[in-house]
Amino acid sequence: MKRLTLLLTLLFLAFGAAAKDNDHAKWEPDIQAFEATDKATPPQQHAVLFIGSSSIRFWQSLDTDFPGYHVINRGFGGSDLDDSTAFADRIVKPYHPAAIVIYAGDNDLANGDTPEQVRDDFIAFVAKVRSYDPEVPIAFISIKPSIARINLLPNIDRANQLVRDQAMKEKGVAFLDVAPAMVDADGKPKPDLFREDGLHMTPKGYALWVAQVKPWLADHAMAAQVKQTPNATPK
Repeated sequence: MKRLTLLLTLLFLAFGAAAKDNDHAKWEPDIQAFEATDKATPPQQHAVLFIGSSSIRFWQSLDTDFPGYHVINRGFGGSDLDDSTAFADRIVKPYHPAAIVIYAGDNDLANGDTPEQVRDDFIAFVAKVRSYDPEVPIAFISIKPSIARINLLPNIDRANQLVRDQAMKEKGVAFLDVAPAMVDADGKPKPDLFREDGLHMTPKGYALWVAQVKPWLADHAMAAQVKQTPNATPK
């Protein structure tokens, strides 16, 4: 009976791993598009890399939001946190980023992952990118409270707390908590921060994120060495 139980457990784990691999595969066109763009127009090395799900992909004002920094946007909509880890060899490592800002976990919870799984996937992401550069600063933008996913708020709060606790254990890893500024006095998401779908953000929502990310970048500017000097060629 014990052998049968062990066999079933191994089969379950193998099936789960295969399912994850197949799930990652659906993003292959997006990753290939990034690679084609990189080949046609090689991005700046040692830039600030923004990576994650659609909230990153739709952040089209990165250049103007963070003047003086070279930035790379590698958000692919609908992705989970472990998708960024799975493709890190192709959309993190080649850029040798001086700093990384990641937003993910939102879709993970919506797809049924537990807060603990989100935390564990974050640990895996940090380990993967630190295998390329042990010193690269990493900032995790907290999972946002949104109108479309208001039913997930307890899990969002739990996942954010777990990731915050983990970040405090890691050298050079920051947890940027955008959630408090995105809710009203009753703890409900502010409608004017979101588009009609209640999930993706308006410029007003992104402005709150900039307020969290910009000071973190300033604190790491010397180590990151991405600020343009007066004699640098404009982007």
